[in-house]
Amino acid sequence: MPLVKGRYKGPLYRALNPVYARDPLSGRGAALYGGRFNPKGVATLYTALDPVTALREANQVGDLQPTTLVSYRADLGPVFDTREAQALAAYDMTPEALADQGWRAAMLDGRKVPTQEFARALIKAGFAGCLVRSFAQGTGVVNLNLVLWRWDSADGQLAVVDDEGRLLRT
Repeated sequence: MPLVKGRYKGPLYRALNPVYARDPLSGRGAALYGGRFNPKGVATLYTALDPVTALREANQVGDLQPTTLVSYRADLGPVFDTREAQALAAYDMTPEALADQGWRAAMLDGRKVPTQEFARALIKAGFAGCLVRSFAQGTGVVNLNLVLWRWDSADGQLAVVDDEGRLLRT
């Protein structure tokens, strides 16, 4: 269990488009385009608890594209655990709604996206992020993501593992 009393402490991973690799803490790509758990304009980091899940998340459509895998050290909270059915129900959310593949079409059509509304409610309630299973092809209930809306605050830290400064090299 990666959460202890609503906190996550441990490694996280992201497979980034190389365009964003020099600033792996920005959340800019998600803010520009929106995502399952963030409306456009909300900077968000979609991280995974293991490198394979991160790669599957980043390459969900078509052939594998150039990707930069980044590792982080995290100590963050509070984190909402979507595996807790009672807590999920308190926000009028269900596991089926979390997994709905129609979120992108709804967003592009200008309709409300239930998972984005759920994220707004969690952000308003003060959560730094939510732990949720990956819905990328080839994943299952053991493949977990930690979606972050706040990652540098009094409640925690997220640090890029780049001891050799590789991301800053030209």
